[in-house]
Amino acid sequence: MPPPHSRGRRVDLVGLRRELPGDVESVLADYERHLAMERALSPHTVRAYLSDVVSLLVHLAGGTPADVAVESIDLAGLRSWLAAQRGAGASRTTLARRAAAARTFTAWAARTGRLADDPAPRLVAPRPHRTLPAVLRPDQAEAAMTIAEVSAEQGDPVALRDRAVVELLYATGVRVAELCGLDLDDIDYSQRVIRVLGKGKRERTVPFGVPAERAVRRWVEHGRSALVNERSQRALLLGARGGRLDTRTARRVVHDVVGAVPESVDIGPHGLRHSAATHLLEGGADLRTVQELLGHATLATTQLYTHVTVERLKAIHDRTHPRS
Repeated sequence: MPPPHSRGRRVDLVGLRRELPGDVESVLADYERHLAMERALSPHTVRAYLSDVVSLLVHLAGGTPADVAVESIDLAGLRSWLAAQRGAGASRTTLARRAAAARTFTAWAARTGRLADDPAPRLVAPRPHRTLPAVLRPDQAEAAMTIAEVSAEQGDPVALRDRAVVELLYATGVRVAELCGLDLDDIDYSQRVIRVLGKGKRERTVPFGVPAERAVRRWVEHGRSALVNERSQRALLLGARGGRLDTRTARRVVHDVVGAVPESVDIGPHGLRHSAATHLLEGGADLRTVQELLGHATLATTQLYTHVTVERLKAIHDRTHPRS
């Protein structure tokens, strides 16, 4: 059996997991509970972490799931696994992510007695390339909000919702999953803030402005009532059939609205989040404030946006200065 993630072949890691010895599957089940319950990671992240661990273990067993043993993990094996990934065409970003997944597992395994010691701290992996996110200019963001507002003027419930979606995303910089997870009780109109449950079940409070307040109030008072049914419960934003708005629909809404802006970049909800962060920094906000608003766990993530603003300043300088 070729090693997992080999070039030209999509390996069924879920199927491989079913073939693992019972004691190894028991360890993985405990690790899965740790990731989901103790670290409060999303189901998608848990699946990704487990897939990388299965890939590692099967690689160390020479591609034979029945021969997998957790205690076989050592530094040489980790290096061999990453080398195989690189040989199969994995990008630097993918290698960095998989190395991080391996470190998370070996640290947990050593802490819980599944490994005698943790070999991963000595593992060196390539740093991922940090690409600058595409963002709207402030005038393009304003144009997108105007387009959504004009579309909602006739009072169509879906158009009212779509306006609330883009206004809230740009006003707050929240993630699309955080937006779709909002309930009616999460909005405080008197303070103009929303209560957001972010990654790792971390709660934060994010302010929004008057235009977003107007859009949300109009949606709640005139649009939501037309879509609400027994599936709606307390969800703030609803789909056309009355259930909680899903992230795919929210992405389509943003693509459609931003796509109507002349010469704009093609972005989705995360692009509006990038735009909000960039415009905050350009307007004079400090990094710590933007970090708290966006819900970043570390300041290093927020610092990416300083590069965006510098690149935009350089581009303007090159375009306008007579001796650039």
